[in-house]
Amino acid sequence: MAGAEGASRLTGRDVRVLGEARVRQGLARMRAAWFPILQAAVAGGIAYAIAHYWVGHPIPFFAPVCAWIALGFSMDRSVRKVAELAVGVAIGVGLGDVVAHLIGHGVWQISLVLFVSAMLARFIDRGVMLTTQAGVQAIVIVALPAASGGPFGRWIDAAIGGVMALAVALLTPSDPRRHPRMLAQRGLEELSGVLHLFARGIVAGDVGDVEDALVRARATQPVLDEWRTIAANARDLARVAPASRRYRDELTASVDASVLTTRAMNNARVLLRRTLALLEADVPHDLRGVGSRVDTTARAVDELAVALGTGRGLERARASLTAAAHALDPFVVEPDDWQVQSLVLLQRSLLVDVLEAAGVPPRAAREALPEI
Repeated sequence: MAGAEGASRLTGRDVRVLGEARVRQGLARMRAAWFPILQAAVAGGIAYAIAHYWVGHPIPFFAPVCAWIALGFSMDRSVRKVAELAVGVAIGVGLGDVVAHLIGHGVWQISLVLFVSAMLARFIDRGVMLTTQAGVQAIVIVALPAASGGPFGRWIDAAIGGVMALAVALLTPSDPRRHPRMLAQRGLEELSGVLHLFARGIVAGDVGDVEDALVRARATQPVLDEWRTIAANARDLARVAPASRRYRDELTASVDASVLTTRAMNNARVLLRRTLALLEADVPHDLRGVGSRVDTTARAVDELAVALGTGRGLERARASLTAAAHALDPFVVEPDDWQVQSLVLLQRSLLVDVLEAAGVPPRAAREALPEI
């Protein structure tokens, strides 16, 4: 009910800002996924061609299915994950073929093949996706009649697709840092975009820009959540994969930075709501000093976004953020207006979070702020 009431309060301008955020995030996902999707699509086509033209199966349905499932569409593609999915599909298809050939199709056959395939997958490996795919493919095989290739033709098709997926994964190894770096840059660019819009609004006294900044800040949560999830998965992989172990420290730092950036965005939302209250009050307030400092912070966050996105040194970004922190003395910004001073105090919390996201120790981040 509350959600419906909140949605009913959205203005046309809010809808536009939310729509722009969705489009911007959707295009970013497309840019990140187009090459993995192209690889998986080509692999599926090649697997189908091999099973159809070389092996001679008229409708090798499971060759492209296995290739697509195993490769997926994500950049964080590891050989272990691809192998796990490919083996899971092969187990399900093979066992389903055996059951369908020996005892036919039916309700109890589906229950039997689902139980046995899942138990076999759990015996082979602890991977969740392996067990899931083994069960799903076994159900499909028993439920559908064989299309071609004899009693084990579908298992051969699945094996062709799995081998094709493994070949793609082995021949195109991915850097586990690539996706977290890209998401780190996107997440921080969302934060800097909110701050730039906010600064423009309070310098110009435009309540609409500040409201748009708040709407945009609320729409950024999916990007920040995705950054945290992907970075955590990459870090966990680096702990067990010898080839990725040397990246463990950077990936751990990326997870920490995602949490801190989320905290900074939460602080930005509080700051925006408090600013809106002041702008809508009857008593005028001079917010130009706050606006200039928010803009300085936004430009420093831009530098941090590029640094984390490219993996280059963070020294320049840290220096810019530290300089922005040095300027956050509430008594200098507005010595006679405690309400404006409260905005500076909120910005101080935001900047400490971003400094820590840049790798500055918590104590040093707090010491960068002027004493009050």
